[in-house]
Amino acid sequence: MQSNLVMFPIVELARQSQPVKKKNVTEYDRVEQQFLLLLATEDLDNNLDQQAAIVNNFAEAVSTAIAAAYAADSDELAHRFLQRILYRINRLNLFWYDDLQHYTNERSLYLSSCRNHIEAAWQKWELAQVNVAALQKLDVKQALIDRAKADLDPPLSAASRYIREEMSETGYRHLLAIGSFDGLVEGSRLSRILGGTANEVQCTLVRVLLEEYGNGRLSRKHSTFFAQMLAEFGMNTEPEGYFDLVPWEVLACANHNFLLTERRRYYLRYSGGLTYFEVAGPAAYRNYLAAAQRLGLSNAAMGYWELHIKEDERHGRWMLDDVALPLAERYPNEAWELVLGYDQEKLMGDRAAEAVVRSIRQAEAVN
Repeated sequence: MQSNLVMFPIVELARQSQPVKKKNVTEYDRVEQQFLLLLATEDLDNNLDQQAAIVNNFAEAVSTAIAAAYAADSDELAHRFLQRILYRINRLNLFWYDDLQHYTNERSLYLSSCRNHIEAAWQKWELAQVNVAALQKLDVKQALIDRAKADLDPPLSAASRYIREEMSETGYRHLLAIGSFDGLVEGSRLSRILGGTANEVQCTLVRVLLEEYGNGRLSRKHSTFFAQMLAEFGMNTEPEGYFDLVPWEVLACANHNFLLTERRRYYLRYSGGLTYFEVAGPAAYRNYLAAAQRLGLSNAAMGYWELHIKEDERHGRWMLDDVALPLAERYPNEAWELVLGYDQEKLMGDRAAEAVVRSIRQAEAVN
């Protein structure tokens, strides 16, 4: 009996004996542009043969990038290429109120194969940076309580001091440009995990989502406040308007959350990660608010930070007391995954924050 499993070129790894050829940014960009043609191809899965040259070139580029990104001497351009490709696939899980034809391949098996291939290599690399065996031995509830206490008001890092004390208005605008990538669609990925049987944990998550969405009023939705900050400087208020400025480390945070929210098996990891995000958020927002105040900016140019400092302090308590700790009791054998999610979110968030500061410094240097 023949198998009906569809195999696509992307799942074939480059052989270890083949030399790895480095690509420069223009080559990766060219391949990404070709990939956009695949995304727009009508009924892609049934028309792959007509795009064979692009498909084969893309498969080669992905295999090369994986080898380069996750080697000991990690290649930044390879990271950027892989995370941009992942994001272009993952964003199809959200509705952007644009041309409906853009979603023609949202359930493409080929695109799913591409995503899974990249994710497998990337997630293996990410997990290798965490001591999973140690996490499995923890008193999970105490570990979560201790982490939340430490992250609620952490000592200022060098990056935080730079933002508070040195960042110029040019740097602040650059910060807003990168921040708009998430700020203008805030809370969207959380919505992907809310379905299912009713319980207290689910209801708490719905409360968090409702506040992110202004309790159903667009004028109070958090993304509206972010758009107002951008508008105050005459900046682009369209979602993804500054996509090309976004460091791969920031894209990785977004793609990681797409993965966790699309896989029910990772529910605990996502809940742990969201706990860190809500607990630690106010400390970061206080840095941005301090910078805006030092620069003498208007209330509209900093309103999003003020709102988040207030609301996320509450959300952090909800996430710890009403989501993470109850889940630890309900799933004692897998509860360590909550800490894994928490620690990964912190690790990846810190990495992204450092990348954003580097990008701000570069923007200031050319102005």
